[in-house]
Amino acid sequence: FDADNRKAFGSAGPGRVPARSRFAPDAITREVMATVQQRFTNHPGTVDGFAWPVTRRQALQALDAFIAERLPLFGRYQDAMWPGQPWLYHAHLSAALNLKLLDPREVVARAEAAYRAGDAPLAAVEGFVRQILGWREYVRGIYWSQMPGYRDLNALGGDQDLPAWYWNGDTDMACLHDAITQTVQQGYAHHIQRLMVTGLYAMLLGVAPAQVHAWYLGMYVDAVEWVELPNTLGMSQYADGGLMASKPYAATGNYMARMGPHCKGCRYDPAQRTGDTACPFTTLYWDFLLRHETLLAGNPRMALQVKNLARLDDAQRQTVRDRAAAIRRGAVGVPAHG
Repeated sequence: FDADNRKAFGSAGPGRVPARSRFAPDAITREVMATVQQRFTNHPGTVDGFAWPVTRRQALQALDAFIAERLPLFGRYQDAMWPGQPWLYHAHLSAALNLKLLDPREVVARAEAAYRAGDAPLAAVEGFVRQILGWREYVRGIYWSQMPGYRDLNALGGDQDLPAWYWNGDTDMACLHDAITQTVQQGYAHHIQRLMVTGLYAMLLGVAPAQVHAWYLGMYVDAVEWVELPNTLGMSQYADGGLMASKPYAATGNYMARMGPHCKGCRYDPAQRTGDTACPFTTLYWDFLLRHETLLAGNPRMALQVKNLARLDDAQRQTVRDRAAAIRRGAVGVPAHG
């Protein structure tokens, strides 16, 4: 059902989205919030507005709300993005699952029951169940079969530092600013923002996978290492060389243009490969193919993308490399202040 589950919102946006489940902090939670505020004042994020489920009862209430209010449209828009809308039709149950407030079997059973009752379409239920019964368990298998050495894999030789603005969202690239800002504020971003925005940019830039792993582990409320590490190193950064995923998920800025309106309000043009207004995603995509041409040429799923390099003459290739180098130096993508 992938064709049914990759829709973008129209120009009018997502419309009225059901409110996420919010829970007032109890006494224990307030005590922990005060401790965090006292001991980690200089860390990213804020304790203000904390409303995640912290008990079994609250987690079940959040599950009930998702099944009733958001599951029917979850599949259709699971890959879509919209500025200022962090929650959309996603479940927001991963933290409760990873902290064992919910049993994955009961979550799957509730989704299946909604389909059988005619309350949610098969495409939505299949897309949701696949993430839990399929992907989540696959990730668990990768972690426990490959650790501890998996943590140190770096098949693409990434050696760049993670940009400092990953910790505060201070970038003039609209999609990254939106995804990182909501991450800092909420400790949450949905899977496409993690894979195809923050993760993709880090891979194209050539960031050391260990630094990307540390960022994801530190920034998200659902980041337990057994589920976060394989998703980051394997799926997002291709640092395991294809053990987990059959190809690196490399794309130009045109992907962001298809899945949301960020590019319309951005100073960068996703259709441009080089030049002052070229989208850094697009520049770095072509640079990524150039840097890893030999490795990627042996991957059948990357053959067409690598073949497109033949369209670039030597001068064009050097122009791409020069702008990519400027991006890595921090000369592109960071707004001027003062």
